[in-house]
Amino acid sequence: MNNLWYRVKFTLWKMKEHFEDEEGMGTVEIILIILVLIGLVIIFKQQIKGLVETILGKITSQANSI
Repeated sequence: MNNLWYRVKFTLWKMKEHFEDEEGMGTVEIILIILVLIGLVIIFKQQIKGLVETILGKITSQANSI
């Protein structure tokens, strides 16, 4: 019974060590983030284009008034 307790304790320790390990993001996570961002740009393309044109128009008009 004592041997079983040590095996369980060791397994729990290894699991804790695994979940606390933070090596950073892997390639798969970065690719997924990029795909989501590309998808959002495709979905909101017209809104983004209109927003950028509005902002650039305001910048141009205010730059001319200075």
